[in-house]
Amino acid sequence: QVQLVESGGGLVQPGGTLRLSCAASGFSLDYYAVGWARQGPGQEREGLLCISGDDGRAHYANSMKGRFTISRDNAKSTVYLQMNSLQPEDTAVYYCATRRGPCPSRRDYNSWAYWGQGTQVTVSS
Repeated sequence: QVQLVESGGGLVQPGGTLRLSCAASGFSLDYYAVGWARQGPGQEREGLLCISGDDGRAHYANSMKGRFTISRDNAKSTVYLQMNSLQPEDTAVYYCATRRGPCPSRRDYNSWAYWGQGTQVTVSS
């Protein structure tokens, strides 16, 4: 069955970097879009980036102003979220999600078919 497992979260100082991983199983990254979203304390879920299955193109990149990038390694069936220049407001639980077909619009959370359990990122000095 489809499964997503996030890892790589933790405590980082302001200005630091983290790379999150989303290990996928039960499906092929060639046919499924994978996205990252986050939810901070008391905040709504926020879509971050999505990578298309067919062409590996990143979507919603402008929303993160270049600080975050998404990539994938099909051989490892893993999608990554590289986060640079982290700030306290980036503190949140980060989730990856997937659906067959193209990336949905950034705020269309109901279109994602599967979600991981999330990984906590805390940015604090």
